[in-house]
Amino acid sequence: MLSLLRIENFALIDQLELEFGAGLNVLTGETGAGKSIILDAIDAVLGGKVSSRVIRTGTTRAMVEATFNSNSALAAWLSEQEIDLIEDNSIIISREIAATASHIRSRSRVNGVLVNKQVMSGLRECLVEITAQGQTVQVGQSAQVRDWLDIYGGDSLMQQRQLVSSTFSAYQQAHSILEKRRTSERDRLQQLDLLTYQVKELKAANLSEPDELEKLLQERERLNHVVELQQMSYSIYQALYQNDGETPAAADLVGDSEATLTDMVEYDAQLQPLLDMVRDAQATLAEVARQINTYGESLEADPQRLEEVEERIQELKQICRKYGATLTEAIAYYQRIQGELAELQNSEQSIESLEQQEKECWEKLTQACQKLTQLRQTTAAALEAELIKELKPLAMEKVQFQVEIVPTSPTAAGADKITFLFSPNPGEPLQPLTQIASGGEMSRFLLALKACFSQADDSTTLVFDEIDVGVSGRVAQAIAEKLHQLGDRSQVLCVTHQPLVAAMADRHFRVDKQVVTAGKGDKANNGHSEQRTVVRVTSLDNLNKRREELAQLAGGKSAQEAIAFAESLLTQAANHRRKR
Repeated sequence: MLSLLRIENFALIDQLELEFGAGLNVLTGETGAGKSIILDAIDAVLGGKVSSRVIRTGTTRAMVEATFNSNSALAAWLSEQEIDLIEDNSIIISREIAATASHIRSRSRVNGVLVNKQVMSGLRECLVEITAQGQTVQVGQSAQVRDWLDIYGGDSLMQQRQLVSSTFSAYQQAHSILEKRRTSERDRLQQLDLLTYQVKELKAANLSEPDELEKLLQERERLNHVVELQQMSYSIYQALYQNDGETPAAADLVGDSEATLTDMVEYDAQLQPLLDMVRDAQATLAEVARQINTYGESLEADPQRLEEVEERIQELKQICRKYGATLTEAIAYYQRIQGELAELQNSEQSIESLEQQEKECWEKLTQACQKLTQLRQTTAAALEAELIKELKPLAMEKVQFQVEIVPTSPTAAGADKITFLFSPNPGEPLQPLTQIASGGEMSRFLLALKACFSQADDSTTLVFDEIDVGVSGRVAQAIAEKLHQLGDRSQVLCVTHQPLVAAMADRHFRVDKQVVTAGKGDKANNGHSEQRTVVRVTSLDNLNKRREELAQLAGGKSAQEAIAFAESLLTQAANHRRKR
């Protein structure tokens, strides 16, 4: 229940504080007095769309704060959002709207906690429901009508709808995978052929050593220069160990040096380390000479091996040109595409299996939709009976109403197109409500519809914006009594021009515009005292003031006849309450 509403700098409202009570709360006033501004403020604080125009001229910031009484369901919901209740178990919702030169910024808080739009949307559904004749558009929208019917159906229907939503998502996913598989089949086969060829070619190349190409290049150089290497080896052997020419070999010279040092050591033992070094050098020269001689003798021309090396080098270079700048990169690429090829060959589901999966998901979806349709048909019958029951006291004794459910393609919300069919007069065929109902009939229908919903949930504050427009006399009285009846179960806020409705109010507020002198500090007046229009709201707790307001609604002036009529309305309303 909305207990307190505070508004600052919102449209024509500078400062306003309203305390609402249980039952039927009525706002009255002349056309254009600002009643709708108050409802706009309630809509805004609960996350409704706003623009810079809601900020009072001359200011840069508007604020709306609403205090609601909590209950166990709301407390549980807030706990899920990690928002604590305040000490008196109230919920204080505030929204600050600020305008800059380029954009508008707003912040919403619940019990001081900054919340996003999604949280506000969820909280709004728990707190307030606003109804106006403008909802005619919604009544004509199948999706909105379907949502209303489902909400009326209660938990079991909503759970089935959730099941339909999940099975629809599963079907969409299966269908998407199948379509993607179908459309990519050509690419997959082309990729499969390419990778198969590449793997075959790389496998045939027998790549194993990353440095094989470098070794082969060295071997080719050796094979191409066998004669030169033989000659140079023999030349080295002669120079080091055995020279038939006039120049002695290095080994002979070192041998002579050894003999001389041996003699010298006889006279000076300090030269022994040098003698040891010369002997080591002689042994080293001998070993080098032996190995180079063996190397030279082992060399022989091998044209066949040279041809094999040349072919292998060309093969590896070709592999590197196609699969990597180096043999190491080519080997890495080979290892990678082996995995890709295995994935394409073994991991992909066949189209047949995906088609079977899609079929199974479709069958589950259609079964879930059929059950949802059955629940909706049962709910529709209950809604038809209750709505007709609610409409009869509203001077629509002969009304016919039917919820038409027509099959459609399955969606996340089921496979039903739902339309409200209506006939206010006997003998007339049922037709879509939006095509046949007059303004007054639509008002009564919306009121009766909300009465049906209030049976299931009495925790929501119901707001009616001029729901009684276009009716008068007995119908207006019936609407007044229905609004008061709703007030027995839920808090009702109603903007009305009907004295019959206003007379039934448990709390009555008069809204009017007043012209005040703005101070010099008001930015809108450029530092000068100037007159400004503001909205003021008066709580008509005094019986005389309330009688005068009803007289104004009835007769336009406080004439004696209008006062007498207002007195009769108040007496009639009191009698109605006593009977209930």
